[in-house]
Amino acid sequence: MKKQFLSLFILVLLISACNSTKFVPEGEFLLNKTSIKGDIKEVKRSELKEYLRQTANAAVFGLFRMQLGIYNLAGKDSTTKFKRFVNKTIKRIGDEPVIYNSSLTSISVKQLQLLVENKGYMNAKVSSNVITKGKKANVEYIIKSNQPYKLRDYKINLNNDSLLAIAADTSRSLIKTNILFDVDVFNAERDRITERFRRRGYYNFSKEFLTYSVDSALNSHIVDVSLQLRDYLQNKNDSTYKAVFKQFKIRKVIFYSNTAANLTPGLRASESLDTVSFRDFILVSPQKQIIKLDALVQNTYINPNTVFSDRDVERTYSSLNSLGPIKYVNINFKVATDSLLDCYIIVVPGKEVSFSTELEGTYTDGYWGGALNFSTMHRNIFKGAETLSMQLKSSYEWQKDIWAQQLGVQLGLKIPRFMLPIGTYDFKRNFHANTEFTSALSYQYRPHEFSSINIGTGTMYSWTRQRYSHSFQLLDLNYVYFPWKSESFIDNYLNTGVFNKFNYENHFIMRIGYSGSYSTASASRSLQNFSTYKYSIETAGNLLYGLSHLMKSTPDTTGAYRLFNIQYSQYIKGEYNTTHHQIYDKNNRFVYHLGLGLAVPYGNADIIPYEKRFFSGGANSIRGWSESTLGPGVYKRIADKKRDYNQVGDIKLEMSMEYRTKLFWIIEGAFFLDAGNIWTINDYDNQLGGTFKIDSFMKQIAIAYGTGLRFDISFFIARLDLGVRLFDPVRTRREQWRISPSWNDDFAVHLAIGYPF
Repeated sequence: MKKQFLSLFILVLLISACNSTKFVPEGEFLLNKTSIKGDIKEVKRSELKEYLRQTANAAVFGLFRMQLGIYNLAGKDSTTKFKRFVNKTIKRIGDEPVIYNSSLTSISVKQLQLLVENKGYMNAKVSSNVITKGKKANVEYIIKSNQPYKLRDYKINLNNDSLLAIAADTSRSLIKTNILFDVDVFNAERDRITERFRRRGYYNFSKEFLTYSVDSALNSHIVDVSLQLRDYLQNKNDSTYKAVFKQFKIRKVIFYSNTAANLTPGLRASESLDTVSFRDFILVSPQKQIIKLDALVQNTYINPNTVFSDRDVERTYSSLNSLGPIKYVNINFKVATDSLLDCYIIVVPGKEVSFSTELEGTYTDGYWGGALNFSTMHRNIFKGAETLSMQLKSSYEWQKDIWAQQLGVQLGLKIPRFMLPIGTYDFKRNFHANTEFTSALSYQYRPHEFSSINIGTGTMYSWTRQRYSHSFQLLDLNYVYFPWKSESFIDNYLNTGVFNKFNYENHFIMRIGYSGSYSTASASRSLQNFSTYKYSIETAGNLLYGLSHLMKSTPDTTGAYRLFNIQYSQYIKGEYNTTHHQIYDKNNRFVYHLGLGLAVPYGNADIIPYEKRFFSGGANSIRGWSESTLGPGVYKRIADKKRDYNQVGDIKLEMSMEYRTKLFWIIEGAFFLDAGNIWTINDYDNQLGGTFKIDSFMKQIAIAYGTGLRFDISFFIARLDLGVRLFDPVRTRREQWRISPSWNDDFAVHLAIGYPF
């Protein structure tokens, strides 16, 4: 029945798409296709497309216009309110047809002409060709580049030594000989020089003061360019020159917190104000202080007695706006004396306290359950922009005749400054890091198996520099305690070696770690290809192992050292993930992902703690398998267990390719191909076939394909994926390639929040 409904739905869309001109008025044309033909290799097609003022309706795979098809399902009859409502709703979900507009085509030709000329193709010719057939129009833009102009000689004629030093820095300059005479590059060079010059305190300087002189010999297609100041800045003794090249320092930084009734409703104009000062930082605020001066100083890059810098202003905006109790910030400057500036920062506070609750329904391996989550957050608990958060979670799952349950509480305190017991005030302030203290307690009860208690606490520092984000886990302590294990569980799974005993013994983890990320995404160029990189490394047990040797402790019968009669873990673990977005237009893109992971136990441990090992399969992994049901290697699952806790490993390899396209309304579609697996470092009796071997691991890479829907609900993405196994390395050689997949064995459905990568 479901297959019939899906086939009927697709058939309706196809039929409606065939009549794509249904709502095209008489005498008008549906813009069916736009294309750009030309011989300019230096300009990407994606960049050229950004200058088209009119493009055809979006199409899936460039073939099927589903959004237009949905729109065409609407009827023209509007005699009744119900029909008008239905037709209006359908049209709102779909996209109305793009009607060919000759004026927009002319504008597009002019924009393309300007673009290619700016790229150095002064003699290029751009034209358009409109081909109509029936009620459809195809528009071709033809670019004939002709010979471009190139830079032969570049001279810098500036009469200011500081400005000259920046402009003449060949290692940073964007202008090189023999490049195309690209106007955008020359403008970017002016921006670079100006930005670096204003960092040195030249508050009155603007890029408009820099100008280029261009000389081109007749029919030579080469140009000589010189950089110079405007004519009115050639005389060093002139008052204008002295004003422009005046270097300014910051005298004072004055914060105004909640002092303007028009900015922050609720404050009476007659309310008295207090003034607090520290090192030429001044805070003017109500007597009931909203935020402490120190919190503002710690997150301000603009410092008294230092030169003015645009970069410091930008970083201050970013840092202050990231503070929880601040709604927004406004920064401006006023000339105080001949060479001093006063900086005024208006801070408008926002909501401090928030509460949220979540009710979840779960279904895992045949078991139904639910969870109730409650969280609260105070973003200014000690008036220093500290964020105190608390989360409570209770989840239950009905397992045949009894409830399994998990209860937990998490506490966190985030302080917007670098908290260290050592180091000067200036050192810690200049670091501009956040300090976060966390603690957690959870209790898990699994009927007929075991109960466990997990206690953890940690301290972490995080900071951001340009496009890089960093976090350093100074100390993370985790204690796992098993107060009860059933006799049947011990006899059937631990003593027999089906499950690894260490995973179900009391253990202690003391670790440190670092993680970082980097992205090439540009907010101003949303259609430009970009990549993201995430990496992390952590290690545990080294300090304890060193102390055990130093104190000459006696190991137990297995050769392991213990702390308070609890074996502690020792390992090193690293992960690397990269994702590349190949964007064709705002509705279509390919996304590629690579994930690598390696964890090695040593010293006091022979195995990685269960919670630190890798798993494969699931909504964000190889989607032909359910979560934690793939690997390691060619290990075979325990047939009578819904959850096999042996399916974890020490090595991870994941590769994915996904095509994402806008379908209609808030619905996006995806087609994906996943490949990967996990492996163990050592040979474990309970994970036979899971060991990584250089000569066989390639044959153990699982492959899956599938399709999915994404629902873009403004503030989050809901995702539904259907994965199908293509190559299952666990099966016999004749059955590994799943050409005719079985619904019971080879399909997996995933419901998740957010994109998989």
